[in-house]
Amino acid sequence: MSRIPDLVIAHGTVVNSSGRRNAHVVVRDGRIEQLIDAAEPVPAAARTIDAAGRLVIPGGVDGHCHVAQVTGRFRTLDDYRTTSTAALWGGTTTIIDFGIPRDAQETPLAAVLHKKELALESRCDVALHGSVVSWDETVPWQLEQLAAEGVRSVKMYTTNRGTTMADGDTILKVMREMVRLDGLTYIHAEHDPIITDCTQQHADDGRIGIEHLHRTRPELAEEISVKETLAMAEYTKAPVYFVHQSTPGAVDLVTEARARGQEAYSETCPHYLTLDDTVYGSVFPEWYACCPPMRSPETVAALKERLADGAIHTVSSDHSCYDLSQKRERTDDIRAMPHGLPGVETRMPVTFTAMASAGSSVEDFVEVFAAGPARINAVPGKGAVAEGFDADLVVFDPAEERVVDGGSLHMGTDFSPFDGRALTGWPAVVVSAGRVVLDGGGFHDPGAVGRFVARNGFREHLSSATASAAATLSAAK
Repeated sequence: MSRIPDLVIAHGTVVNSSGRRNAHVVVRDGRIEQLIDAAEPVPAAARTIDAAGRLVIPGGVDGHCHVAQVTGRFRTLDDYRTTSTAALWGGTTTIIDFGIPRDAQETPLAAVLHKKELALESRCDVALHGSVVSWDETVPWQLEQLAAEGVRSVKMYTTNRGTTMADGDTILKVMREMVRLDGLTYIHAEHDPIITDCTQQHADDGRIGIEHLHRTRPELAEEISVKETLAMAEYTKAPVYFVHQSTPGAVDLVTEARARGQEAYSETCPHYLTLDDTVYGSVFPEWYACCPPMRSPETVAALKERLADGAIHTVSSDHSCYDLSQKRERTDDIRAMPHGLPGVETRMPVTFTAMASAGSSVEDFVEVFAAGPARINAVPGKGAVAEGFDADLVVFDPAEERVVDGGSLHMGTDFSPFDGRALTGWPAVVVSAGRVVLDGGGFHDPGAVGRFVARNGFREHLSSATASAAATLSAAK
C-alpha cells in the first residue's frame, strides 16, 4: 500500500500565467503529484493546508540577484543563507545569482565555481549566470565548461570601465559562443562614453554627490546601448536579455526587435516601477543609489504601462545587499560609493502593487514573477503549479496590506528603499521543494537544503515548453 502524500494544499484557486482553476494541490517527494478538482474530496495527507479564499501560485523565480558580491573595495553584506532566507520570506523559491570575476586574475569559470561552492548554504534552490569581462583564447573552453555545469547564460556590462565592462569585440565574440552553446546573453546596457563624459562634467561643476546621480546617467545612454547591443545580437543571431530596463524607450527597442524576429527580452525591477527621481531630493538619497538611477515620474508611469501591456517579460530584484554605513561613506561622490539595492524579499508585494494599480491580472503577475523568468532562463521544473513540477508554491493573499519596515526585513541590511510604503499582495504560506518554510507560525528554517539547478539550453527549453503547453491545451479540449 502506497504511503499518503506529504502535503495537500486544499480548496485554493490555483493561478498560473495561463489561467486559473479551483483545485487541491497534492505534493509528494518534493514535486506536485496531482491537481484534483476542488469539488472532489480532499485526499488524506501527512499535512493539509486549507487555502480556501486564497490563491495558490508558483514560487517566485528571481532571475537577477547578487549574493556575496565583490565590486572593487566593497562587498555586499549577505551570504547565501541570508539571501535565500529573505527570498523565501518574500515568496521566491529560486534565485539566480552571478559568477562575476572579482578582479582581472579571476576567470569566468573560477568565479562561477566559487559561487557554486558558497551556494551550498542556500535555503532555496539556486541557479547561476556566468560573466565575461575580457576576451582571451581560453574563453570558448570556459564557456563550454560552464554549459556542462548547467550555467547557460553569460552577463556582460557595456559600462563600468576598468572593472566589469566588456568591450564591443568581447560582447560580439561571446554572443557567437552562446549561440553555439544554446545559451542566453545577458546585458547591462548603458553607454559608457556618454556616462563617463556626463559624470565628468558634473564632477567638474561640483555636482557629483548622490543628489545628482540621476543627472549623470541619462536615459539616452541606456537606449543607445540597447540599440547597439540589439544590432550585435541581430548580426550574430544571439538571443539577448536586457537587465533592469528603466525607460519605455529601451523597452520599445526590444519590442521592435522582437517584431523583426529577434529573440530579445526586457527585464525591469520593482524600484523602477514605483520610485522616481524625486527620491534624490529626499532626506536619505543614499537609499536609492543604483544604476541605472530612478527616472522621472513621467518615465516611471510609461514604464508601468509597458509592463501592463506585456512588453516587459520579467521583473527581477537586482538584489544587492549593502548597508547604510557603506552607502554613506562617500555620498559626496557617486563614483566612490557602492550602487545597488536590497530587494529579494520585497519583490512580490512591490511588483504586485504596481501591477494591480495598472489593471494587470494575477495571471499577468505570475508571468513576470515566476513563469517568465523560469521559461526564459531555461530553469526546469519551475514557474508553474502543474503535475510533475517542483513543489514550489505560495498561498498568496492579494488583498493583504502591510507597511514595509526596512529594519524588520531579513535581507542582512538595515534599510529598504520601500520603507514606510503600504504594499498589497503578500505570501501567507510558502512551500519550497515540498517543505513548508513559512506559515502562520512564522519561518521554519529548512537548513542548507537548497539545490543547485542545472539549466537547459535556451532554444531547447523554449521548444520543449511550447510543445508541453500545446499538449496541455489539447488535453483540455
